[in-house]
Amino acid sequence: MTQNHTEPEEGRARHPRYSETLPRTPENAAAARELAHTALAAWGQDELIEDAVLITTELVSNAIEHGRMGSMRVIITWPTESFIRLEVVDRSKAIPMVRLDSNRDHIHGRGLLLVDALSDRWGTDLYRWSKQVWEVRGHLRTSR
Repeated sequence: MTQNHTEPEEGRARHPRYSETLPRTPENAAAARELAHTALAAWGQDELIEDAVLITTELVSNAIEHGRMGSMRVIITWPTESFIRLEVVDRSKAIPMVRLDSNRDHIHGRGLLLVDALSDRWGTDLYRWSKQVWEVRGHLRTSR
């Protein structure tokens, strides 16, 4: 696990960034969940842990299934006092889509419905070499 301690910009929260580059294999979903749990527990955001772990699982599962190359990067930040951001970066440029079909025979493809339901908002940032799927959560406890 990597914690990057950098000085935040003026007006930004002062919390460390948690990130880890992991092999893009199903076994590493547990390490991604642990990273989310560790970050939120360190920040005293215990009430967000359960949903954050579930969202992390879904975003990582998509990266494992649809990504390219051998690795993915999981990032958890608290960039402002008003929200926490979970990110998963993989080397695919395919934009994830929420599956709205009603075929109950599909066992895959419903994870983004959970992400959509549990997140304040989520989206995809495309880069020249990859994409980053992210979600943000507000309603943070800021007093310690």
